[in-house]
Amino acid sequence: MTATDTKTIAGRTGPWEIVLGLEVHAQVSSQSKLFSSAKVGFGAGPNQQVSLVDAAMPGMLPVLNRYCVEQAVKTGLALKAQINLKSRFDRKNYFYPDLPQGYQISQFDQPIVGEGEVVVEHDNGETFTVRIERLHLEQDAGKMIHDLDPNATYLDLNRAGTALMEIVSKPDMRSSDEAVAYVKKLRAILIAVGSCDGDMEKGNLRADVNVSVCRPGAYEKFRETGSFKHLGTRCEIKNVNSNRYIQQAIEYEARRQIEILEDGGKIDQETRLFDPGKGETRSMRSKEEANDYRYFPDPDLLPLILDPAWVKELEAGLPELPDAKKARLQSQYGLSPYDAGVLIADAARASFFEQAAVGRDAKLVANWTINDLLGRLAKDGHDIADSPIPPADIAGLVKLIEAGTISSKIARQVFDHMWAGEGAPAAIVEKHGLVQVSDTGAIEAVIDRLIAANPGQAEAVKAKPQAIGWFVGQVMKEMAGKANPGSVNAILKAKLGVE
Repeated sequence: MTATDTKTIAGRTGPWEIVLGLEVHAQVSSQSKLFSSAKVGFGAGPNQQVSLVDAAMPGMLPVLNRYCVEQAVKTGLALKAQINLKSRFDRKNYFYPDLPQGYQISQFDQPIVGEGEVVVEHDNGETFTVRIERLHLEQDAGKMIHDLDPNATYLDLNRAGTALMEIVSKPDMRSSDEAVAYVKKLRAILIAVGSCDGDMEKGNLRADVNVSVCRPGAYEKFRETGSFKHLGTRCEIKNVNSNRYIQQAIEYEARRQIEILEDGGKIDQETRLFDPGKGETRSMRSKEEANDYRYFPDPDLLPLILDPAWVKELEAGLPELPDAKKARLQSQYGLSPYDAGVLIADAARASFFEQAAVGRDAKLVANWTINDLLGRLAKDGHDIADSPIPPADIAGLVKLIEAGTISSKIARQVFDHMWAGEGAPAAIVEKHGLVQVSDTGAIEAVIDRLIAANPGQAEAVKAKPQAIGWFVGQVMKEMAGKANPGSVNAILKAKLGVE
């Protein structure tokens, strides 16, 4: 699949297509803010992490955080983007209560990172490319709180001045599925580099989603000419902070625009908000253009000049990135593209798997990690970092299966005991008497008794070999699930004379 593939939506007057571009705001994983030494952290009391610079006290001057610059450059390199050795900071002027300075320090026409690209893979292995237009550094604003008092609005400036990387894509996504896949891939890259923790729930990664609709063929004309006149008027949905909400917001907004156009109306270019409770977008304000912000170079900050040797040093020190890690997991461990993709989506997952896979059947380890462990964690609202089961215990469970000590069915029981905190799998098997019965004599005795008691069923198996599953189930039931499945099947086939 390529970026020009489309997802068509049927309207009353004919088909429509979606065109999407995202502006992803990633909070830099820095312990201090972009232009001050104030701490950055989630959960502090209101206005407990605010410096005089963040509060815009008179005479306070910004001092650029070198670490934040480093993280922006590393991210740009990971996005295969142009690193601009000269960039500058500008003042983006607008007035809002959560912006004490009356302007936001950002980067306008000279960002630190230029054009790049992200190759995104679907679950079926098909790929599409999203072009990156730019990455720039900017300050975050504070937070307005409206629900403490119906007659007042409270301000919390803890986030004010926090360093953000705004990663702006070209309008290369054509469906909500593609947008979500892109955000997941971008998040994986950021986490791998270490420049952002990717925690969407805390607002550390959020997206402004630009949505427009057009008739089939219009997007191709845009790609040929580069002229936005071929596309529909776009609306921007601000600060969407979950993949599910991104998908819902896009699908609602696209339908909203199609209905307006088919009723003979026109789309107003505006900024909108997504209401998760109602599953719909609502108007926030008319969409500003660059000249509305009256950008000009920040007089308190010199142009940012990067040493080419320093950039090369950062490039050489980049960690293994998701695409390279995925390819390695497939070749080194024989994993499917899907399993490798699930594991590399989070650096901690891949690390957990590789620790557990040492000396073990890697595919079996991947199955238990992805299907059982990650499934249980997701059900309880946790991620791999919160796992009550360490990698060594997943390895121990797989070892018991490989040795024939327990069956896969018994292993599920053992896993439940592990999840409950009962310790290592070998100790659990011994404690609960879960060792698999491989004694063929004991299995044969049970089978002989069942065949003698069910002659009609035995004759049915001879006529229809698939019916042997009934006997397998009965044997396992009588032996409390501990019988070796391979031995059960072999003995049954010999006794009943089927292949």
